[in-house]
Amino acid sequence: MAKTHQDGEIRFDPATVLITGASSGIGAELARFYARSGRRLVLWGRDPARLEQVARDCRTMGATVATRELNLADGAAAIAAFRADDDAYPVDLLILAAGLGDMRQQAALTERAETVLELGLVNFATPAALATAGAERMVGRRRGHIVLLGSVAAFHALPFAAGYSGSKAGLARFAEALRNGLLEHGVGVTLVSPGFVDTPMSRRVSSTKPFLQSAPQAARLIARAVEEERPHLIFPRIFAGLRLLDIVLPRPIRDFVLRRLKAEQAPRPTI
Repeated sequence: MAKTHQDGEIRFDPATVLITGASSGIGAELARFYARSGRRLVLWGRDPARLEQVARDCRTMGATVATRELNLADGAAAIAAFRADDDAYPVDLLILAAGLGDMRQQAALTERAETVLELGLVNFATPAALATAGAERMVGRRRGHIVLLGSVAAFHALPFAAGYSGSKAGLARFAEALRNGLLEHGVGVTLVSPGFVDTPMSRRVSSTKPFLQSAPQAARLIARAVEEERPHLIFPRIFAGLRLLDIVLPRPIRDFVLRRLKAEQAPRPTI
């Protein structure tokens, strides 16, 4: 891994990039963004057919690609898999892009307990454990960067998506703490908090999706944040303002507004 100057700009040049959630959405676009000759990509995903398509795309761009089919609900298996992959090719850039998005169904009074558990595992517990496993290895090498994909939902107590917003809020606080712990050891941490991005997850949401961005746009913004070693990327920028508004509004007003928000979502497809 090196940082070189090219055309007057800093370019982050990791030799090995491991990406979770690489079979679709932002993870797939990040894989394509980083694919180039001389670079190794380790791509994880749950859908083997889509994952192999992304791998083929990346190989045509010159990258060496290995894939792994894995469900992040099994955190212990994910940790073991990361250590095995890192043993084979030390990971310079670890992008934890996998996640699930589910909310309370319109006719239901609460979310399903099983769904909340799954969201906690996939969106928070396993990414946090993988980031820690990555940090263990990177600290010893005194180099590396870790990216955790959160959500602007972490900033707001969404009554129809308590499991999702709660899991992303936990990830946000973890990322901040991890970054503070690694700052003096040559390892960077970037939390990414996107709004709506045109991915299979967001397409399930049938309600309004303001300021929708494409997955390739999101990938470019994330890569730039890594190059600049930014601790936190929020996009679109208007959501940074909404975050501040959520902080400064008196709780009764904030709760009044949140209780009146509505959203509908199609069920998650099975793989």
